[in-house]
Amino acid sequence: MRKEWTDARRLVVKIGSSLLIEPERGTLKSNWLRTLAQDIAALAGEGREILVVSSGAIALGRRALGLAPGRLRLEESQASAAVGQVALAHGYEALFREEGLVTAQVLLTLGDTEERRRYLNARSTIQTLFKLGVVPIVNENDTVATSEIRYGDNDRLAARVATMMSAHLLVVLSDVDGLYTAPPGANKEAHRIDEVRAITPEIEALAGATGTDYGSGGMVTKIEAAKIATAAGTHMVITSGRRDHPLRALGEGAPATWFPARGDPIAARKRWIGGALETKGALTIDAGAVAALGRGKSLLPAGVVAIEGRFARGDAVAIRGPDGREIGRGLVAYDSQDAGRIVGRKSGEIARILGYEGRAEIIHRDDMSLNLKGS
Repeated sequence: MRKEWTDARRLVVKIGSSLLIEPERGTLKSNWLRTLAQDIAALAGEGREILVVSSGAIALGRRALGLAPGRLRLEESQASAAVGQVALAHGYEALFREEGLVTAQVLLTLGDTEERRRYLNARSTIQTLFKLGVVPIVNENDTVATSEIRYGDNDRLAARVATMMSAHLLVVLSDVDGLYTAPPGANKEAHRIDEVRAITPEIEALAGATGTDYGSGGMVTKIEAAKIATAAGTHMVITSGRRDHPLRALGEGAPATWFPARGDPIAARKRWIGGALETKGALTIDAGAVAALGRGKSLLPAGVVAIEGRFARGDAVAIRGPDGREIGRGLVAYDSQDAGRIVGRKSGEIARILGYEGRAEIIHRDDMSLNLKGS
C-alpha cells in the first residue's frame, strides 16, 4: 500500500457517468454502486472522512424524459439535471443506507469553490456533515449552470472541492486504470505511467495527443484536476472504476497512476491565506487571544478589541496584536458591520445581538495563517 493511501484521513472520490449509468437502460448500476458503498463504509469504520463527487444526473434525467440521443440544448440539459438529481440522490441514499451510512446531497458549481463568501458557506456545511458522520454526495448544480455543463468538468470540480476541504487524497475512478503513454488498445506499445511527480508539457501532451475520447475528453480534464489538487497539497490517483469494490482494490495495490502532492493540504491552504490574498481590513486582538491562537485555538469575538476597514464574510483580514504588529491573516466569518457589533462579546451572546445564530468563531483556526513563533 502506498503512503498516500494509508495516511489519507479525508478522501474525495470522483465518479463519472459511464461508471454509474447502464448505457442501454439509462439506469443506475446498482450492484456496482452497492460495492462502492461497502468500500466507503469500511473506510468510514477506520475513522476516515469520505466525500463523493458524482456525475450522472443529466444521463438519468434525459432517459426519464425520453430525450433523443445526441447533444442536448442548454435548457434540455438543465431540465434533465433537475429530474436526474432526484433519481441520483435517491439511489445513493438507498444503497448507502443498506451499509449504515447517511448521505447528503450538496449541489455546487465551480463558482461556489471560487468566490470566498460562497466558498466559506460550502466548506462550513460540509465540515458539519463530516462531524455528524454523513457522507456528502456532491453534484454539479447543472440545473442552473450554463458554461459549466460540458464533458469532464466534474474532474475539475472534484479537484476544487478536494482543495476546498483540505482533503489528503482525490481518487478519480475512471474508464481506464491510469495515464498511458498512448491510448490503451490503440497502440501495442502503450504502457501505464505508475507515478507522475511533475505535470510537465510532455505529460500534458500524453493526455491530449489524440482525437479519441481518451485523449481529448477524459484524460485532459483529469490532468487539469491533478494540477489543481497537487498544487494545493492534495495527492491524486487515477484508477479503474470498472471493477467491483474499486476502493478496496486500490488500497490493495490495483493498477493506477499516482500524482503525489508537494506538501500538506492544510499547510498549502494556510500559505494561500497568508500570502496570496489581499486583506480588506484588520482585527486587533488582546494578549489573551494572542496566547490562545498560539495554542492552536480559533479567534473568538471576545478576544477582539477593535476592527478597521469594510469587509464581507469570507474576505481576508489582517490579525494584529495589542502592539499593532500583524501576527497573521484569516478569512473572517462575519462582515464588518456585524463584526463590529460582537467585538468583545462572548460567543453565546451572538444570536441575541445579531438576531441569528452565527459561527462561534470570528475566524476559525482552519481559515487562519499565523506567523507567531511555533504556530
